[in-house]
Amino acid sequence: MPGHWSFDELKRHVTNGEIDTVLACFVDMQGRLIGKRFHASYFVESAHDETHGCNYLLANDIDMEPVPGYKAASWKQGYGDFVIKPDLTTIRHIPWLEKCALVLCDILDHHHHEDLAHSPRSILKRQLARLKDRGYLAYFASELEFYLFDETYESARAKHWKGMTTASPYIQDYVIQMTTKEDAVMRAIRNGLFDAGIPVENSKGEWGPGQEEINVRYAEALEMADRHVVMKNGCKEIATQMGKAITFMAKYDYSLAGSSSHVHNSLWSADGKTPLFFDKKAEHTMSPLMRQWVAGQLKYADDFTYFLAPYINSYKRFQAGTFAPTKNVWSLDNRTAGFRLCGEGTKGIRIECRIGGADLNPYLAFAGLIASGLAGIDEKLELGKPFQGDAYGGARLREIPKTLREATDTLSRSKMLKEALGEDVIEHYVHTAKWEQFEYDRRVTDWELHRGFERY
Repeated sequence: MPGHWSFDELKRHVTNGEIDTVLACFVDMQGRLIGKRFHASYFVESAHDETHGCNYLLANDIDMEPVPGYKAASWKQGYGDFVIKPDLTTIRHIPWLEKCALVLCDILDHHHHEDLAHSPRSILKRQLARLKDRGYLAYFASELEFYLFDETYESARAKHWKGMTTASPYIQDYVIQMTTKEDAVMRAIRNGLFDAGIPVENSKGEWGPGQEEINVRYAEALEMADRHVVMKNGCKEIATQMGKAITFMAKYDYSLAGSSSHVHNSLWSADGKTPLFFDKKAEHTMSPLMRQWVAGQLKYADDFTYFLAPYINSYKRFQAGTFAPTKNVWSLDNRTAGFRLCGEGTKGIRIECRIGGADLNPYLAFAGLIASGLAGIDEKLELGKPFQGDAYGGARLREIPKTLREATDTLSRSKMLKEALGEDVIEHYVHTAKWEQFEYDRRVTDWELHRGFERY
């Protein structure tokens, strides 16, 4: 299977005329690929060292609106540059774009060339450094769900995102006959991602009409986050080329299942050979280290929920009886709980966090899970008994935050995350969350008009 290209391999493909465009991309706060399209010859001659961009790109909202009130960037400071530094270990071919390669980049301060603390990729790298100092390697896997439509983005917009035709009119969870009808698009996605060096395992129908899930092989946490953002971008680009539309909204329709991004995580020895969560003699084969890690994620789940659910819409997904969790409990292979033990009795034992939606930024989500897991280890937390039964109806169980406002408040008060990620980083993302809430609070929605235009 094709993997990453070395810089020398890229140069060879450029010299041979096989590549004429290089996308140099970083990931913004919303988890999107942001960057420049370089003529390949110029990139290999010069721009592979660094390029530059306006620092408002990590201080704006999803509408690209420069948001007032950030310490890191503002009109008062003149919205200067930051350095976009290509990570030449991440070069990959993008087969669905003509003669194109992509490289992911880190964001550095323009003056001292150190990682910009509030850059999502930098935030995750800081947590991985903490793991490395202890001799740990984190393996992660994120499962992405989305809805596929027999619409273009233009036709969906013209319909005001109402009455759109999904790729299937029925729920087709695992149903091969139904997903065969959608496989022209899904096959192109599977093969395109695979040829881009992302090891796709499978795709399947999900619990909504036209809803899909795509799974790729687990990887070291930074590589998995990189795969995640390239995968999301690629799915949209491939669908667009085929006259279709995809949404990764957590809940695009009140009456239908939401779209998740479940995150599997485990710790291994630094060489990646020894599973540190597996103890065949222990209860549920969970090592003491794993029990502390999971206990930390449970204790601090409220603190980092914002990193798993960053928008107003994200919280519409948390509805009972929809396979989206509502309670912060752990369980044994139980899909009603926020955390599920997977791989019991095997070296692949891991914990699955089911809270995150398909709209999450993987770098921030992974960083939150690692920081809380390490806090559990440092505090030597005890893991309680697994919940059994239907967590939706469980009495006196801790609720997942129900709104962005609630999650923002817990993030702002998290001493653990301020210590692990830095106070300025938390302040930056609290400000981002408050702006998202402010933008929503002042808007008039279709629901309000329908309910009140005549009757108020």
